[in-house]
Amino acid sequence: MTQTLRTPPDEAPEPPAPRRWGRDLLALARNTWRGLTSMRTALILLFLLALAALPGAFIPQRGPSPQAVQDYFAAHPTLAPLLDKIGIFDLFATPWFSAVYLLLFISLVGCLVPRTWEQIRGLRARTVAVPRNLSRLPHHAAGTDDRDPDEVLSAARRRLRGWKVDVREEPGGVRTISAEKGALREVGNVVFHMSLLALLVGIAVGKLFGYEGDVIVMADGSEFCNSGILAYDTFRPGLRVDGTNLDPFCLDVDRFDAQYRPDGAPQSFEASVRYSDAQQIRTGAAPTPATIQVNDPLRFDGERVYLLDHGYAPQFTVTFPDGEQRTQAIQWEPVDPSTFLSQGATKFDRPSVTTDAERRRTQLAITGLFAPTSSGGGVVTSTYPALTNPEVAADVYRGDLGLDSGKGQSIFGIDQSMVDQGRLVRVARQNLTPGQTITLDDGTRVRFDDVKQWVRLQVSHDPAQDAVLVAAIALLVGITLSLTIKRRRFWVRVTPGPRSPSTTDGRTVSGGEGSSVELGGLARTDQAGYGEEFDRLRTDLLGAGRRQTPTRQDAPGDHGGTG
Repeated sequence: MTQTLRTPPDEAPEPPAPRRWGRDLLALARNTWRGLTSMRTALILLFLLALAALPGAFIPQRGPSPQAVQDYFAAHPTLAPLLDKIGIFDLFATPWFSAVYLLLFISLVGCLVPRTWEQIRGLRARTVAVPRNLSRLPHHAAGTDDRDPDEVLSAARRRLRGWKVDVREEPGGVRTISAEKGALREVGNVVFHMSLLALLVGIAVGKLFGYEGDVIVMADGSEFCNSGILAYDTFRPGLRVDGTNLDPFCLDVDRFDAQYRPDGAPQSFEASVRYSDAQQIRTGAAPTPATIQVNDPLRFDGERVYLLDHGYAPQFTVTFPDGEQRTQAIQWEPVDPSTFLSQGATKFDRPSVTTDAERRRTQLAITGLFAPTSSGGGVVTSTYPALTNPEVAADVYRGDLGLDSGKGQSIFGIDQSMVDQGRLVRVARQNLTPGQTITLDDGTRVRFDDVKQWVRLQVSHDPAQDAVLVAAIALLVGITLSLTIKRRRFWVRVTPGPRSPSTTDGRTVSGGEGSSVELGGLARTDQAGYGEEFDRLRTDLLGAGRRQTPTRQDAPGDHGGTG
């Protein structure tokens, strides 16, 4: 027989309480924040940031080295597109790298604010009171002293000068000293992490409001002015820089000197310049002379001008059949860094031409190889990087250079497609030394006049560079303090009363009450060396003429008083 139990209406179960989603979300947010702002999380994020930045040291980046990126694509046609999809070639601008950077920043702020406040409170707080049982500490000693407690305490305070000291009283007339030293260790730790945070902020500000640009300037008194992005050959702006409000300055490159060893190895590079900052430009003051060397940039008004590279620019004069002349020197690109064998193209438009069709038929380009120290012979090669025996192997082309086609064209070469189409034809080939001339079939003469030098400068503007330098120095100071200073504590308990009998013959020494002295020490770090310091303190406070019990280091099994 089956029985069904029914709950009376007045005893029906209560419905479940509604779930409080707000409280659950608040708890989740609180736990997430605690996890994110823990020091362990900050260390993990710092490691991830270093690991994420590692590919940028081995794989070229589009910002500083666009040509190297193209070369990498040519050398690795399968791997390069895959790396490009995850942003390896623009590593420091990828969202995932920025996310790690931002999380590390938030984690450091969340760690350091409460920790700094706690450190400030700790510096203002009193030292820890003397433990009840000093004999249980790693460092311990006890003995008696002929002097009364006040004299013992005065001597102990003099010995502990430079320590943070607090004197307290205990029942029964017992006097204690609590001393602590090495608080700068924690200060150094906080300074290190605050400096790391400031360093990250400074780097971020530099990436937002800084810029870099490269420009080639002839070393013959030519001028460069920081007026806009069009003045640069390549320009890399920060995320908040549009190139319309750059700090104005002008720079003239008067001379470039390169010194080489007999084997061709470079010895020194130096560019003599004159610069005018914004104030000198406004007032019309004379430029300031200066020199720029490798790894020794020109610095002024937050700008840094670096000397990156140099090369040669052959100068040609073209005399057209009607007698008009055009002279031009344009930089040629070094193809051999050891000997500065260079290649390039110097291009001319014929003057007094009235139609575009005629101009495209009569344009000239002088291309070929340039050797600063020629080996001689039919094939031009360079044997030394200095300018001692210059020679150029010149090919002269006439026709349409393709300058009006709308396509980008390198200044170091000609458009090969125009040659392939027959619109640009080679009309002469000859090796030339300075002063020699080629005469073309229409009577045009091309003379190799001289050789000038050019320099490639990099202008770097970082509004946070001073802050980054200060943060880096503070970071080193902080980590030095954190690693070298030992945090340790020292306690003294002085108890007045009858002197204990001697441990040698059992006699009681008469005269005065004397004091019983007990010492204890504790190192708050794992660094060795506190045992020796404690022994010196024990010797000074319980030295010769005072009876001591064996210390823990002397006799680990005996911590009692003398009997």
